Amino acid sequence: MRTSLTSLLLWGAASFTSVSAQEPTCKYGDDPNIIAHTGTPVGSLKTYQGASLYVSEPSSCKNPSIGVIYLTDAFGIQFVNNKLLADSFARAGFFAVAPDMFEGDPAPFDLATPGFNATEWTLLHNPTAITPILNKAIAYIQSKGITKIAATGYCFGGRYSFRLLAAGTGVKVAFSAHPSLLEDSEILAITGPISVAAAEIDAMMSPARRSQIEGFLANNVSQPYQVNLYGGTAHGFATRGDITLPEQKFGKEAAFYQAVRWFSAWA
Repeated sequence: MRTSLTSLLLWGAASFTSVSAQEPTCKYGDDPNIIAHTGTPVGSLKTYQGASLYVSEPSSCKNPSIGVIYLTDAFGIQFVNNKLLADSFARAGFFAVAPDMFEGDPAPFDLATPGFNATEWTLLHNPTAITPILNKAIAYIQSKGITKIAATGYCFGGRYSFRLLAAGTGVKVAFSAHPSLLEDSEILAITGPISVAAAEIDAMMSPARRSQIEGFLANNVSQPYQVNLYGGTAHGFATRGDITLPEQKFGKEAAFYQAVRWFSAWA
């Protein structure tokens, strides 16, 4: 049977249209160009159920299957590094949402600022105050049709990565960088895979405390876990590392990709 040239051309055009109409799949990779240390944030501020959210969506793909709730350090979404890192997760293919955990009241970058009382601030921004904000951020991600949700937390927010892995929160997997104020009960309550990035020098997570956390994860929690120690780093390196210093730049970037790979593997 002979096929006309017209038929072949029509078939080819239809095939090209079908292929070109396909949307690129969101990939969760470790391209070195994904992470940004400097520049202008590309996400946007949104309000959902009264909560202020910094939202960053993938630009290279549609319909991401994994959402990331980004839990900031004490400097909040107002700190540009946190926005840039949330944007980096979006470039990795995730739908990234960073809630304003402190409702416009982040800690000052210089904790020695006159009039700032760190103890009072910490007591004010406690789990009872913060958890409802996080729940709204999770609900916002779910409202986009995304059911796989990962949590990434830093310093103050690192504790909440563990807390969001408790049963019933909607979070399936978490990453925590140099967590502070983390309690034993919060470690023992996790119900999903956890990855931890630890600093060599960290008063909030000393070598003895790090060993305790590893012991809980190895012996008392039946979930996949990972604990990486980054030499030449100090508390805060995953968001505030000095990228002019090779060890800190490597640590900051490696901790980011640690989270990306963890979420890709377990979400």
